[in-house]
Amino acid sequence: MITYNTINVSMPDISETEVSAWVRQVAAKYNKVIGDISYIFVDDETILDINRRFIGHDYYTDHIGFDYSEGDALSGDIYISLDTVRSNAKLFGATFDEELHRIIIHGLLHLCGLRDKTDEERAEMQQAEDLALSLPLPLPRRGDNYEL
Repeated sequence: MITYNTINVSMPDISETEVSAWVRQVAAKYNKVIGDISYIFVDDETILDINRRFIGHDYYTDHIGFDYSEGDALSGDIYISLDTVRSNAKLFGATFDEELHRIIIHGLLHLCGLRDKTDEERAEMQQAEDLALSLPLPLPRRGDNYEL
């Protein structure tokens, strides 16, 4: 099940059904299935607090993920700072929606096992993000039951 929640921000204007289908499609490319994934949209102060308390870092970031996956079933909590997504979109010359989708899939790719600590890993992550972003958002077919 994929859920979408907020803390201190309004829910971004995304189609939860389409994004969930897209996330499942990307996970399947890594031979993974979706367990329980929560996307939690927050503000900068909340992400900073989480970063300080749980990671020990004292800086803002666009996302923080907590991986609870078991085997091929992906599960985790992915916190996304909408404030940082907004500022990164301006910095990188992207729209807010483009950057938000990049971070949504970036968090999933971490659950799939991709990392981004070295230059080589960052290049691989960006390539995987670009590939995922090039996929059309799959529309659910009649009769599909996507849990949200």
